[in-house]
Amino acid sequence: MTSLNISKQPARPSPRAKPNLTEGPIFWTLLMFSLPVLGSNILQSLNASVNSVWVGRFLGEAALTATSNANIVLFLLLGLVFGISMATSILVGQAMGRQDLEQMRRVVGTSSVFFLGLSLLVAILGYVLVERILGWMDTPAAAMPYAIAYLKIIFIALPFMYFYNFVMMALRGAGDSKTPFWFMLMSVGLDIVLNPMLIFGWGPLPEMGIRGSALATLIAQSSTLVLMLAYLYKKMNPLCLGRGHLHCLKPNLEIVKLLIEKGVPMGMQMLVISSSALVMMSLVNGYGTATTAAYGVTAQIWTYVQMPALAIGASVSAMAAQNIGAGRWDRVSQITRAGLIFNTILTGLLVALVYALGHIVFGWFLPAGSASLPIATHINILVAWSFILFGMTIVLLGVVRATGAVLAPLLILFISQWLLRIPVAAIGSQYWGENAIWWSFGLGSMMSLVLAVVYYRCGTWRNTSLLPAVDGEPTRYEGATPTGSSGS
Repeated sequence: MTSLNISKQPARPSPRAKPNLTEGPIFWTLLMFSLPVLGSNILQSLNASVNSVWVGRFLGEAALTATSNANIVLFLLLGLVFGISMATSILVGQAMGRQDLEQMRRVVGTSSVFFLGLSLLVAILGYVLVERILGWMDTPAAAMPYAIAYLKIIFIALPFMYFYNFVMMALRGAGDSKTPFWFMLMSVGLDIVLNPMLIFGWGPLPEMGIRGSALATLIAQSSTLVLMLAYLYKKMNPLCLGRGHLHCLKPNLEIVKLLIEKGVPMGMQMLVISSSALVMMSLVNGYGTATTAAYGVTAQIWTYVQMPALAIGASVSAMAAQNIGAGRWDRVSQITRAGLIFNTILTGLLVALVYALGHIVFGWFLPAGSASLPIATHINILVAWSFILFGMTIVLLGVVRATGAVLAPLLILFISQWLLRIPVAAIGSQYWGENAIWWSFGLGSMMSLVLAVVYYRCGTWRNTSLLPAVDGEPTRYEGATPTGSSGS
């Protein structure tokens, strides 16, 4: 067990810190917290989809292939930095559950400095190595110039983009999912408006092609970040560090150690997922631009299918972290159960919808008569159902991570992605062609769900803690489950 005790004095609740995720009916509280998270995810994916429509329909399949490859590279390089923001969200949630603002501000101060340093380092490395990375992915030659031009601007925007997401995750850890939603709405609206203006050069603006799409993202994310920080300071949000809290910006070695200890494995989880996606993209690239473009389009649709699971997973993690911090273990199993039910209903409905209407939606992204259209429909038929299982895994691992137990989820993802899915896709494609790649999605999802269920019911995650409890005892549960059963 890891325990962090920053202050020498006992934690004192602050009247301004209200851990609302520890109160009220589980289902209703989870629903009300999840909806803005889901809305933010929808907006973010809508932004990417609209950008893909502009790029795919007006700049061509090679440009669309370039953005598909570029987005995987971006996700891969930011895995470790993203893990720091996830660790911060859990720490903030547990501190908020204790109603300990001083401890929460120390976490925010240290993690902000640490996070910015890492994101800058990754941005510089990505910009310098962009051509080599795309070459390692076997990016099609026709798409390479587009991908290089797009990624170079995105890497310049990267520190703004990911600090923006860092602030949003800290707010959610503190129990506020509405503020991130409204600023996400602002950012996406601005990005959508700027994309065609900069791509085609409307009015006095120069025609920039695919560079314009990347520049639109840079302008939208950086300006929204500034406005969001200004708003938080105006409202005197508890997360904000004023003149009296500047000492919190001095890195606290205990917090840095904890961020690395917990953030790196969570970042590695993202790296496992993104690196496996990179390998899968390399395999898909081997079947030509038409198949790669079809895969890129289906991936856009699957992003929407996965959104309820990701929103619910983030919500159950925030809720569980606050309840663990408050010592409310009686609510944790109920949170898990509610999350699984919500995921099954919402993701199941979206899977049914995408089976019914997918062939129509694919036509929004590709020119009429494109060879990629029937390929996209075929890929979707073989893969879409697996996201129901994926969502259940996300919910279970979200609850587990709320305690700070991060190694088991990493191992589960590594086994399902690298020891099963990739070998099935790589070896199987030699015998069954690209269909082996599509079937590997379902097999990987089944494996990860089985392992997640076993660890949730039998693992030691309930004995892990990041912060001491309000009464000075570690926030943990010594036993199978808080309710005395072996599972939720």
